Amino acid sequence: MAVLQMQRISICGLKKDRKAILEKIQSLGVMEMNQIADDEGFEKMDTVNARQSFERQAQAADQALMVLDTYAPLKKSLLSSLEGKALVEKSEFAQAADDKQEIIRKANVLIGKSKEIAEAKANILKIENQIEALTPWLALDVPMNLAGTKKTALLIGTVAAEVAPETIYNRLAQAEPEPVGADIQVIYSDKDMLCLAVICLKTDEETVEEVLRACGFAKPAQVITNTPARQKALLEAEIEKLNKEISEAEEAVRGYAASRKELELVSDYFRTRAEKYEVLGTLPQSQRTFVISGYVPRRYVRALSKAIEEKYDCVFDIEDIKEDEEPPTLLSNNSFSSSVEGVLESYGLPHKGEFDPTTIMSFFYVFFFGMMLSDAAYGAIIAIACFVVLKKFPRMSESMHKSLKMFMFCGVSTMVWGILFGGYFGDVITVVSETFFGKAVTVPALWFVPLDNPMQLLIYSLAFGVVHLFAGLAIKGYMELKEGRVLDFFCDVVLWFAFLIGLILMLIPSSIFASIAQTQIVFPPVLNTLAKALAIIGAVGLLLMSGRENKNPVLRIALGAYDIYNITGWLSDVLSYSRLLALGLATGVIASVVNTMGSMFGKGIMGVIGFVLVFLVGHTLNLAINLLGAYVHTNRLQFVEFFGKFYEGGGKPFEPFKTDTKYVDIKEEN
Repeated sequence: MAVLQMQRISICGLKKDRKAILEKIQSLGVMEMNQIADDEGFEKMDTVNARQSFERQAQAADQALMVLDTYAPLKKSLLSSLEGKALVEKSEFAQAADDKQEIIRKANVLIGKSKEIAEAKANILKIENQIEALTPWLALDVPMNLAGTKKTALLIGTVAAEVAPETIYNRLAQAEPEPVGADIQVIYSDKDMLCLAVICLKTDEETVEEVLRACGFAKPAQVITNTPARQKALLEAEIEKLNKEISEAEEAVRGYAASRKELELVSDYFRTRAEKYEVLGTLPQSQRTFVISGYVPRRYVRALSKAIEEKYDCVFDIEDIKEDEEPPTLLSNNSFSSSVEGVLESYGLPHKGEFDPTTIMSFFYVFFFGMMLSDAAYGAIIAIACFVVLKKFPRMSESMHKSLKMFMFCGVSTMVWGILFGGYFGDVITVVSETFFGKAVTVPALWFVPLDNPMQLLIYSLAFGVVHLFAGLAIKGYMELKEGRVLDFFCDVVLWFAFLIGLILMLIPSSIFASIAQTQIVFPPVLNTLAKALAIIGAVGLLLMSGRENKNPVLRIALGAYDIYNITGWLSDVLSYSRLLALGLATGVIASVVNTMGSMFGKGIMGVIGFVLVFLVGHTLNLAINLLGAYVHTNRLQFVEFFGKFYEGGGKPFEPFKTDTKYVDIKEEN
């Protein structure tokens, strides 16, 4: 339950050792680079060209891998995304680095083959478009570029389907200055157009063409020297040739399938080199020395110092973080609490000096999640599934590992709440025993059944909410005492505790509470008097002290009154925990409805088959919907109600300079 304390580390070494030292820091992965301002006599090295060269080669390897994935894909299981990156020996990685030029040559060959395939496919598409354009003219038995004979002219083109040949004949008969004749042949027709071949005398060509243009006649865009049928045959032969080239290129690509791993290694090699040169370009350097500066968690400083100072001549300087300096944030929690760090990170990491609420939040998170889902069978499914996946895929990404572990703990909590509430796929045991065996068997709840007593669950939901909110207020008090703000602690925490506890103790014996809880609670007179005293002391204290920073007494009282009015906000926050009741009941009600629907098929083989089908589909949907609901609403209770009492967040995550590979992990020293 802590934010790791950071220290600023500065290393001043000989320029000849800078790459080796930088590689050592990168391999250890415990230092976030944060260079100090340039001092006089220092300058920065221009590494842009080298970095861009490495990035281009890494991209070439990535493109080659994409080509292999397209034409020689690996068979992967549905859960392959959980396998994580392969772990390789350092010597194997070094061997790939030695062979990098040959591997990049292979990558360029693969990229070239991919371009050949893409160009061939583009040409095929172009040819297919040409064939499609030729299709209406296949009945034409002369070349489309034929202009006619010595005394006749041939006009080829299209008109709209509405323009009948008779219309054209009529217009030709009415042509000026004198009628002309022509022979019109319909080569092709559909609902949109007519393809025409018009033959006329050379002397009438101009007049006929004008009449045709008036009818919307348009010459074809594609004019060829062969007959359409002959041209189509030639184009189809070209497509066949291109398809053969594509097949040969694809086969050549598949021949490089064995190079997949070395391409991954060389891609990661150039990627890490590019990252190193990016950092190298930020280092202040003189003619013979250089300086590296950044943040390191205190627990790793000794290991880093030992790794650097034992091998290189350098000055290793350690400084505590300055008052006005905002270091990055790195959380350190136990195995249980670290599983919900992703929830906290999605809201915002604690900033410098702020309390890390992960441990406290983790218990409430798992507690509320289980209460919302509250079915022992659902919980067992979630817990077992997550446990199996965690064991089967130990090398999955850290964030995925944390998420699955969190859901595993939430599944255990759900199972416990299900046993307390007597929920096992809703009431499936009772329904099955009564429907198929004629005798109802019920597994009794260890505590009570929410569907039978929802008001009791509502009271407990609100009570758990009060505890959750009070924990947030207590953390606020702890932070103020830690920073030495004793007066703020008394005015903003103690007075609120007194006011709220007094009001709660006054509410419990009231008739309003009795009607909700369906039971009358009677306190002794002393406790009733104490409750009123706490409420009055808290209210008066808040009225007088909430606006204590203001010198104007009237405004000070007004601010105090406004602060007391915030009791409505507390009431709203407490009522938000009624979602524990709502989601808990929703899970049980939907499960019961599914079981009832399944039982409607009756006894017998068909009844069993119908029940099983409804059971599988219905409970799968119910689990999916309510699992999502429990996750969303549990997050909301942390983000809005709990964090709203004390937490600001806004810290910057710790991003160490490390070997950040894409495909493989390299075995390095710890």
